[in-house]
Amino acid sequence: MDPSFSTLIRTASHEQHTAAETSTFLRDLLGGALGVDAFARYTEQLWCVYAALESGAEHLADDPVAGPFLRPELRRLPALERDLAHLRGPGWRERVSALPATAAYAARVGECARSWPAGYVAHHYTRYLGDLSGGQIIRDRAERTWGFARKGDGVRFYVFEEIGNPAAFKRGYRALLDALAVDELEKQRVVTECGAAFALNTAVFRALGEEFPVAA
Repeated sequence: MDPSFSTLIRTASHEQHTAAETSTFLRDLLGGALGVDAFARYTEQLWCVYAALESGAEHLADDPVAGPFLRPELRRLPALERDLAHLRGPGWRERVSALPATAAYAARVGECARSWPAGYVAHHYTRYLGDLSGGQIIRDRAERTWGFARKGDGVRFYVFEEIGNPAAFKRGYRALLDALAVDELEKQRVVTECGAAFALNTAVFRALGEEFPVAA
């Protein structure tokens, strides 16, 4: 039997996914070699990307391709804003800045949201399923390293309070991918865009690593 579309995406983007997960910045952050300021800076970059994902997607709600993926329980912007208020203080909006790599990432997400629903799905998939999976490791390490309250302010981005069973939710999400209402050529374009999404994310980690180097 031919593999499902969700399996095809996961297999095709495995190398890029691994590159993102094993970046120097993420390794140093999770290993406790970086301070809380690096974590806060990373949270700023996430806010920039999720603003592109969520702020400009309302018009996709009725789209037959992207619409089924726009689940309210996935929304991360309110949690990110609460985290940044905790990490950066009440004037955080005036102090947040996107790294050039982040600006490029957000621009691509915004472009897909405006003009290519299937491409938007590629970015939606790479972000939210990653948040539900590996993101939980980041939350756990952040709580233990910097003393955040368990699932509290500072790490609320990683807490999906409205998803009681993440494993079941992810299965349902992959079923939506398998039922994506596009032809085979468009599916190949989505697979390619997933790889591009991971590459854009890796570029953000690389830029953060340059901003927060760890002495050898």
